Amino acid sequence: MEESVPEQGEVSILVDRRPRENSRSAILTTLAWLRDLMLSVLIAVLVILFLYRPVKVEGTSMMPSLYDQERLFINQFSYKFGLGSIHRGDTVVFWFPEDTTKSYIKRVIGLPGDSVAVDDGWVWVNGRKLQENYVPAEYRDSRSYPVHLVPPNEYFVLGDHRSSSNDSRAWGFVPRSYIYGKAVFVFWPLDRAGTVH
Repeated sequence: MEESVPEQGEVSILVDRRPRENSRSAILTTLAWLRDLMLSVLIAVLVILFLYRPVKVEGTSMMPSLYDQERLFINQFSYKFGLGSIHRGDTVVFWFPEDTTKSYIKRVIGLPGDSVAVDDGWVWVNGRKLQENYVPAEYRDSRSYPVHLVPPNEYFVLGDHRSSSNDSRAWGFVPRSYIYGKAVFVFWPLDRAGTVH
């Protein structure tokens, strides 16, 4: 087998294809990274628009369950499309009936058709005293509220910090259509992170 040997005066050139392949690989990696980033952003936007939404607590009316300036996620999917039921004890976010540019967060106490009363700070629903482990003794007040029947498609809501809460005792019931989310998870500050009860 003969080897080709460059004759005198000829120059042998070897072409290294590796830099071009490395450049193409870097471009494909960058494009894949950008695709994944855009997909992640799209999923995050869809989750925020339709499922979970971050909100900030302003005020002390839900202490000790929620504190002023805490950040939490609300589930707005089930309430928005009427797929989920609102239960007694749910912590809900709603448009304030007297000024729908403001949102409030309170606990659902009375459901449509319930009779609700507050006697010396103790809540009675349908003639039975409500057990409220989420309201510490020091957050109770001695206010009373006469017996009212909760109208259809409306809810009676109270803050957990009864002595500093502006709630249904003052301004009445919340229409179902005003309730747009259920508090589910505190994410900030980190030492308070966890599910909302």
